[in-house]
Amino acid sequence: MRVTSSPASRKRRKRILDRAKGFYGSRSKLIRMAYGAVAHADTYAYIGRKQKKRQYRSLWNIRINAACRPLGINYSQLIHGLKLAGVELNRKVLADLAAQDAAGFAAVVSQAQSALAKV
Repeated sequence: MRVTSSPASRKRRKRILDRAKGFYGSRSKLIRMAYGAVAHADTYAYIGRKQKKRQYRSLWNIRINAACRPLGINYSQLIHGLKLAGVELNRKVLADLAAQDAAGFAAVVSQAQSALAKV
């Protein structure tokens, strides 16, 4: 008996067309166009996952800087002071402290300032 691979290939094509849903024009309708569009989208999705980490770190730096300037210190001095004081809080936690707990952030800043004064 002759066996065809049509169920498998139909499933494969359907999977690609499902991933291409929402793409513009024939890129979401025609299988030849969809293969290229999905491959292109995968490339940008991979790049985007790396960029997201960069963008969040940049956002945290901006938030930390905005919160510490009224306390009389800038971002780079704060980070240097925290290193000297041996405080190991990452930027994500510092930005969250700055946004949620102003008193706690002020205490961290005072630790950094006292470590800078000793040097």
